[in-house]
Order: sequence, then C-alpha cells, then structure tokens
Amino acid sequence: MDIPTLHQILEIAFNKGVSDIHFEVDNPPIFRVRGHLIRAKLKDLRPEDTEFIARLVMEHQDRPLPDDLREIDTSYSLPDVGRFRVSIFRQKGVIGIVMRVIPHYIGTFEELNLPPVLGEFVQIPNGLIIVTGPTGNGKSTTLASMIRYINENFNYNIITIEDPIEFLFKSDKSCIVQRELGIDTDSFDKALRAAMRMDPDVIMVGEMRDLETIEGCIKAAETGHLVMTSLHTNNAASTINRIIGYFPPDMQDNVRHRLAESLVATISIRLVRDKTGERILPALEIMYNTSTIKACIHEGKLDELEEHIEKGSDSYMMQSLDQHLIQLCKQDIISLDEAKRVSRSSDLERKLIYF
Repeated sequence: MDIPTLHQILEIAFNKGVSDIHFEVDNPPIFRVRGHLIRAKLKDLRPEDTEFIARLVMEHQDRPLPDDLREIDTSYSLPDVGRFRVSIFRQKGVIGIVMRVIPHYIGTFEELNLPPVLGEFVQIPNGLIIVTGPTGNGKSTTLASMIRYINENFNYNIITIEDPIEFLFKSDKSCIVQRELGIDTDSFDKALRAAMRMDPDVIMVGEMRDLETIEGCIKAAETGHLVMTSLHTNNAASTINRIIGYFPPDMQDNVRHRLAESLVATISIRLVRDKTGERILPALEIMYNTSTIKACIHEGKLDELEEHIEKGSDSYMMQSLDQHLIQLCKQDIISLDEAKRVSRSSDLERKLIYF
C-alpha cells in the first residue's frame, strides 16, 4: 500500500456513494454500499499495509501510532475529496481500520427524509434531545442536519464536542465552535464543564458514553441550555432505561425524575431500503415529552411509552417505529418484508390493517 493507492481508494469511495471502507489483513479493501459489503478487485492486505494506513492517519493528526494500540477513533481529510471518521483497532495481533465517509454537504430535513418536527424541537430553549439507533443508522447525520437548521435560522452560540469531528460547519446566523477529543480536549465531561463557561445556547455532545458525560448533559439541560446528543439504543423506553442504569441504585429514582423534567424528545432511527434497493431511508420513532410521557417516566411506567407515542401521533406529531414502517408500506415505498426486518413487533401485519 502507498499513499497514491490509498487516496485513489478513498476518492472512489466518495464518488460511488460508499458509506464505509474496511481495511483488514488477508482481505482486499471492502466497501459498504447501500448496506451491502462489496470486495474491491485488489490484492489482499498485509499487516504492513494496514499499519501503513494507520500511521498515515495518525500523522495527519500530528500524533504517533501508540505501540500499545488497542483502539483509537480519529479522522482523516483528503484535500479536494472529503473527510473520513476513522476507527483503528487491533484484531488477532494486527491492525484493522474502518473509515466512515463523511459527505461535504449536510442535508436538510427534507433531503434526508426527516420530519419537520425536528425543527420545532430545536427551537425549545432548554432541555435534552437524544438521537438514538444502532451504529451506522444516521445519528450523526441527523444531529448535523439539526445544527444546520439552527445555524440557518437562529442567532445562537453552538458548542459541539465530538470524537472525532465529523461534519464541518461554517457559522451562518449562529456562531459554531467545534471541539475534538484527543486534540482540543481530553474527555466529553471535561469539555462539557468548559462549555458551560463559553456562553453556550446549544451544546451538541457526540455520544453519551459514560456516567460523567450523561450527568453533564442532564445538568447542562437543567441549567438553561439545549443539549443534543446520541445513544446506542433502539427506542425511547430502552433509552430511558439505559441512562438510568448508568447510575448507582440509590441515585436512580432521582435521575429518573430529573430526566422526566429535562427531556425534550427522543428520535430513534433505523435505516430501511426502498423497494428498488437503490435508496436508504430513515424509519423513525419520535417521542415528544408531553405531560403524559413525563408522568410515565416519573412513575417508571416505561412499558406504556409506545402506546402513548402512538396515541399522540395526531396532536403532537409523535410516531412509533411501527407507525412509520406501516406508513412507508402503504405508500409503496418499502416492502412488508423490509418492514418486518426492522420492526421489533410480532404483529406488524395486524397493525397494518388497523392503522
């Protein structure tokens, strides 16, 4: 592997709509395109090839490749082509790399098939908005689109804390400061504490991945800021449970009440293929923290959330994942088999008749 070959692979990935590139020993470079893995017609990579790529990426950040490497998240930019989020890891004693393609362009809600109600959520002056879903299902893209909307419409000071920085923003009506872990700050929780002294209106935290970060996000939301973040959960109920579960048992009741008061909304995303197989679309569960939802969280009745989400679809523009899947089926956009693949419900076909 050499620099021209690597850059050619990365440029092809951008031009062909690739979402991820895998560099693993004993395999050629592998592209993920519209959810499918496609092997490049190149030679299998050797250990020295993946180590070369890893060192090049770290040099790009003016950082050495650690001798005791286990895993590192960072980024890489290719001039006149684009940016990549990079995960470098060790597996079976050798280095592997996955590079996520980050488009130059940040899509609008309409272009990304996201509902306009997201624009209403970000106009709420303080509270916590959580975007959830499995890895690679569009959480970062959704957060970026929400920041774009704020930047185009409101005069806010926006602080982002990311690991690594993905989408690059240019200040428009808003002022945007972007900070990256490992380069600009040591950790999410330290950056959150610093952000509170930076006159923020909006704070975007790339991921709530530990107790300190979760506590910092809730506290920032409680003290008059709009906080947007992400979590690897599948729906609203699992999101609330996951957050509460990070805390010791003697603190969980208190955290549940704090969360009930500070939460604005959860947006849970799963990507689905349309009937042609050519387009990937988001299927969303959207929960807005109405008085009924708030009472359920206060009382720990999380098993009732989906029912209230479905009942609030008309008045509060909420929707369960199944409601959205059924809508996409009725619009002949996705197949029933694709809806069943994503749905967590065992009676989706019955719901298709009644909704």
